[in-house]
Amino acid sequence: MPGTGPLCLLVTGGAGYIGSHAAFELAAAGHEVVVLDNLVNGHRQAVEQAAKLSRGAVSLVEGDITSAADLDRAWSRGPFDAVLHFAALKSVEESVREPELYRRVNVEGTAALCEAMVRHGCKRLVFSSSAAVYGEGDGGLCGEDTELRPLSPYGLTKAQAEQVIESAAAEQGWAAVSLRYFNPVGSHPSGDMGEDPLVAANLAPVLLEVASGRRGELELFGGDYDTDDGTCIRDYIHIMDLASAHLVALQHTATATGHSIYNVGTGRGTSVLEILAAARRITGKPIPARMVGRRVGDIMQLVADPSRIGAELGWRASYTIDDMLESAWRWQQRQPEGYRGASMLEPDD
Repeated sequence: MPGTGPLCLLVTGGAGYIGSHAAFELAAAGHEVVVLDNLVNGHRQAVEQAAKLSRGAVSLVEGDITSAADLDRAWSRGPFDAVLHFAALKSVEESVREPELYRRVNVEGTAALCEAMVRHGCKRLVFSSSAAVYGEGDGGLCGEDTELRPLSPYGLTKAQAEQVIESAAAEQGWAAVSLRYFNPVGSHPSGDMGEDPLVAANLAPVLLEVASGRRGELELFGGDYDTDDGTCIRDYIHIMDLASAHLVALQHTATATGHSIYNVGTGRGTSVLEILAAARRITGKPIPARMVGRRVGDIMQLVADPSRIGAELGWRASYTIDDMLESAWRWQQRQPEGYRGASMLEPDD
């Protein structure tokens, strides 16, 4: 099949949580990976760990996707056979406060990247989109044809970035894939590469900070939803499953044309209280929790219909909720200060 041999790849945002795990997966498959990241939310050590754990070629160019000069400087490491685009701002709360910043980085940055691809003759792109484009969904499993009704500027910018890519692919004859993924959890199996946000806001990192004693209690936002236990339901996916989806999407661009869109999820919903119970069982810690009021913007349920990516690309999630939490807890124990700790331990044999 064309394009199955070693490729030279540009991975924007590859120093972040999702991008670094994808960089590992790509390098482990034999591809050469050049990461472009401004390190505002990413970590240089994440790129180093992706290289170390994969025993592959992973390097870093420090720069910003909104800068044509930085993009051209990254391309000096090429030419690139394809681009995997993760670079974005992703806080829903911050996007409400600074919508213009999110438009500039997430939408205009994507447009600048597409322009650089045109300048350098690159015609294959995999884009990191989000289930946030669906808003509240339609009450059932969200398929790719579910109406897009984003509730936040963040979700809106992801939908708009997809439109930028749709137009570029049509005009330039590219093969592009947008992956709309749901709620990534977990870490590399070694425990030496994981999620290290500047401020923990997602459920798993917060509850594991409580389990480790770094935070006093977990706040549960709303127990009066119309679900079996009253708490929100989400589709959680292991970060390594998500990384593997990018590899099969990249392979798809070797023979496809146009812009394809796929959900990346398990198709199974898990409530907040179910996640908490699993975390207590896995960590052996009490994880004190207190029910508080609903957060503005939270929705009751959002679960993927991943049947299209299964049927067309042969991808299916393979890890369980326990797998996700066990790996995340391993990362928390081995690297309690994350990448900002004094040193990285040697991987377990």
